[in-house]
Amino acid sequence: MIKRLITYVTCFVFALSGCVSSNPGSGGGSSVGPLFSGSFFEPEDPPGTPRPKLDVIIPVFDPGIPEDEKKHKEEFVWPELRRAESVRFAMHMKKALEETEQFGAVRVTPDANATGDLYILGKIVKSTGKDVEFDLKVVDVAGKSWFSEDYEHEVSEAFHGNIRNEGKDPYEPAFQEAAADIVEELEDLRAKRLEDLQKLTEVRFGASFSEESFAQYLKQDNGRFEVVALPSDEDPMLNRVRAIRVRDQLYVDGLQTTYQNFSAQMQDSYTIWQEQALQEAVAREEAEQEAMNKKIGGILLIGLGIAAAVAGSNSGNSGRQTLGTAGAILGGVGGAALLADGFQTSEEAKVHRDALNELGKSMDVEIAPQVVEFENKTAELTGNAKEQFQQWRAFLKEIFAQEQTPDVAL
Repeated sequence: MIKRLITYVTCFVFALSGCVSSNPGSGGGSSVGPLFSGSFFEPEDPPGTPRPKLDVIIPVFDPGIPEDEKKHKEEFVWPELRRAESVRFAMHMKKALEETEQFGAVRVTPDANATGDLYILGKIVKSTGKDVEFDLKVVDVAGKSWFSEDYEHEVSEAFHGNIRNEGKDPYEPAFQEAAADIVEELEDLRAKRLEDLQKLTEVRFGASFSEESFAQYLKQDNGRFEVVALPSDEDPMLNRVRAIRVRDQLYVDGLQTTYQNFSAQMQDSYTIWQEQALQEAVAREEAEQEAMNKKIGGILLIGLGIAAAVAGSNSGNSGRQTLGTAGAILGGVGGAALLADGFQTSEEAKVHRDALNELGKSMDVEIAPQVVEFENKTAELTGNAKEQFQQWRAFLKEIFAQEQTPDVAL
């Protein structure tokens, strides 16, 4: 009887729940009508949807040189070498991204003020020939951070002796890993978002020449940018800015040749440095480990000598006391000798560091002066790459301003 009652109650409950779920008018809220905007999920692009390719800007890496010169040797930092590597690392990142074939133009620039859709900001943390490490931050032109990550790689001791590695850089795997992560983030964006970024790039470039003409199309909040409207394709100001942008891109393309030539010039010396630095780093680590082992051995031997002396003094046997004293003396002398040998070995390790320091002093970056021309106007650019780039931008703005006020001598 009880079992039958339980069965009836169970059936009644299921029937009641079925009635509630099938009746759209009974409590629980309605599932019809427009949803809030936050309830929508952006669908993926249909197969075959064209995806615009973003132009990438890679400023020369921050060399990561400590301001305190005392830390240079402590952290194995050689300023001259690091400055050269700041260009080389940016070029490696450019190469790795180009090999993915997922981006438009990938350009190395003196700073992050160049025009592009995506910016790769790098900082060197370590480069010893054996170990490489750098920080990377990826930000789009809208000011949105894609990600920040630390990349590192340890070079195999056998790398330079393997004929299959001829022509390869031992640091390449770190840059390839970074490029793969950037592509992975790129794949999560819809084609519409990529188009919006390209439009934003154009408007921001225009605003850098005429803020009063283009700022109306932008919304800026806490370093984030958004296009709220677009100028007409027939807008003469827009067309003028587009012409200047093409010339600006050609100038930056020319910088790629400059950076490539610099990398080629340092290639042989840098390859030799990497190979020797790897050997020196391995030798230094072995020397430091040997020094530590000898110090530990010396400490243990001194400890055994002390123990022997204590054991001898506690013994009533004069012979044992004599042996204990002798053991203490021999242990102390032997331990001191090993400790001294350990410190000498540490000095040898320092020689390895000094050798790397001398190798790094031979590297530096030089940019020759150049004369540029645009629409029958010329300007001489001098200084390093960053200074010349700033002069180039000032030259373009001067031309743009003069066309806006042709009767005013600038």
